[in-house]
Amino acid sequence: MPDDRSVSSAISAPHGAPGGGGSDRYKWLVLSNTTVGVLMAMIDGSALLIALPAIFRSLHMNPLDPANFSYLLWMLMGYLLVTAVLVVTIGRIGDIFGRVRTYNLGFAIFTAASAFIAFEPWTGSTGALAIIIIRLFQAVGGAFLFANSGAILTDAFPADQRGMAMGVNNIAGIIGSFIGLVLGGILASIDWRLVFLINVPIGVFATVWAYWKLEERGIRTPARIDWFGNLTFAGGLTAILVAITYGIRPYGHDTMGWTSPLVLGLLAGGVALLVAFVVIEHHVAEPMFRMSLFRIRAFAAGNIASLLAAIGRGGFMFILVIWLQGIWLPLHGYAYQNTPLWAGIYMLPFTFGFLVCGPISGKLSDRYGARWFATGGMLLVALDFGLFLLLPVNFSYPLFALLAFGNGAGMGLFAAPNMAAIMNAVPARERGAASGMRATFMNTGMPLSMGIFFSLMIAGLASRMPKAIAHGLVRHGVAAPTAAGLAHLPPMGYLFAGFLGYNPMATLLGPKVLGALPKGDAAVLTGKHFFPSLIAGPFHHGLEVVFVFAIVMLVIAGAASWMRGEHFVHDEATWIGGSEQDEAIPEPVGAAGPDESVLAGAASPLSPGEGAPSPLRAGTGSSSPGLVGSSPVLGNGQHPASDLGGALGSGPAGKPTEPGQPR
Repeated sequence: MPDDRSVSSAISAPHGAPGGGGSDRYKWLVLSNTTVGVLMAMIDGSALLIALPAIFRSLHMNPLDPANFSYLLWMLMGYLLVTAVLVVTIGRIGDIFGRVRTYNLGFAIFTAASAFIAFEPWTGSTGALAIIIIRLFQAVGGAFLFANSGAILTDAFPADQRGMAMGVNNIAGIIGSFIGLVLGGILASIDWRLVFLINVPIGVFATVWAYWKLEERGIRTPARIDWFGNLTFAGGLTAILVAITYGIRPYGHDTMGWTSPLVLGLLAGGVALLVAFVVIEHHVAEPMFRMSLFRIRAFAAGNIASLLAAIGRGGFMFILVIWLQGIWLPLHGYAYQNTPLWAGIYMLPFTFGFLVCGPISGKLSDRYGARWFATGGMLLVALDFGLFLLLPVNFSYPLFALLAFGNGAGMGLFAAPNMAAIMNAVPARERGAASGMRATFMNTGMPLSMGIFFSLMIAGLASRMPKAIAHGLVRHGVAAPTAAGLAHLPPMGYLFAGFLGYNPMATLLGPKVLGALPKGDAAVLTGKHFFPSLIAGPFHHGLEVVFVFAIVMLVIAGAASWMRGEHFVHDEATWIGGSEQDEAIPEPVGAAGPDESVLAGAASPLSPGEGAPSPLRAGTGSSSPGLVGSSPVLGNGQHPASDLGGALGSGPAGKPTEPGQPR
């Protein structure tokens, strides 16, 4: 239970109450600061993605060693893993100690870790491992930011403006992603360490600003940390991701390691731990996941859609970077050292699509609900993936740009409405936990998507790559036995080489073989067009496998999004006689009311027949549910303090009733 001061503030100060929306000046301050946090984190992530070739060249890593590909994956997946594991618990810590306090700490940790990465002195596998470990600490800071930013925004903005606020944050995220792609290309061409160093002045400024200006306006709720839940969830997800990284590496005579006892054991152990996690969450007093929130259909459906969308699209950008840097740009005459910059520039239509649709869908969903926008966005992205399947590897750029715009537009339609609908569906005191759970679903889907995408891509390459390699080498004079030997090297090495912008033929053939060939053939084999042309066909086959999987995930995500029901906003917690009283009211647009018994006037906590004032009808003379903006329901969904004398929506013995479900 919050202390008396929190309760008093929640009732007597509507502008500062949770969910009531702060003063205009304060809510824009909150939006500005959280936007900077999202922008910094997303610039960092995408800049790292585009700078990876420069990082691995600087570390002197051999791209043909399959073990080195694991370092690359964990530089990306390790961050996402830590964020997924910690974000719910940190959301709970925010509920206990204050969301602003924990959010501010995140800025400081993220900034310090960025500085450490920029100045790490090692090379080789030691340097790669150091970057991975420091990235894990950076992820702790990111988890503090992401776990609390959504809840802080929800505390600061009224219900009818949260979609807009979430939309701005999502726009900042997508802009940050693509600024990072271009900025990463520019900085990596100078020194890859600048990619991380640029976070330091931004982070220092934002940290000081946050500590100085942000205020605690949420309800603080004492609670315990669910250590067993945390450990089983962390262990299960880590085991599955480690299994994936070993599964895409060669095992014995197989091109992939999915038959390895280690991989099978890790997968089985990971699933068992996640099952144990679910069981634990149903039995502990203060669970990491508030399983009761999943009884709110809008919350459950939104999170399922978010998870499936992340799985269906999380590895997409990585695949496109390989496509552009390793194949398309070299085929069009770009030098390998310039491909990171141009890959970022050519992917900018994704940003434009999101920028066009993100703000519009966020604003309209505040009025009409998330269902149509979020579902339509998922189906649009699924259709877009289908059109990408028809695109040749050596495509015409205007067609690529049009599809990229459509993909970004679809995600813009989905992201802000889905996020706002999830946060609107929960009571104010649960927003920290709900925000963390929402981020966990998204951050769990992203690394899983990367692992699944690469597994499917390598499976597709393995079926076509040997024939393409052997045929291409023999055509240019390489002896058949030599060509056959190179054809059966692990396809992961060829894929890694393509991503790093590296033609491995000079290394693989060696000076002796190349010296015996006609000079024209040797020049072709070691030139910048041969290798991209060689892997283009197998790569496209891998794309087909990956995109079909993505389409299936996105269509199911669209179906889950549709199942959320109509527009639904949980009424803010009220406090009567020291006990919590909750009610869930739907928004008016095409929404079903809570329970039919309530609307029919049957005996219930909301029924006027029980002596409680009806929030659905009092003062309106109408049976229309919860007309937002009309008395006695305020524009933010709260009831005036003067109307708190009745037992609104209370269960027996002060226990809150279960939120009503939208149809």
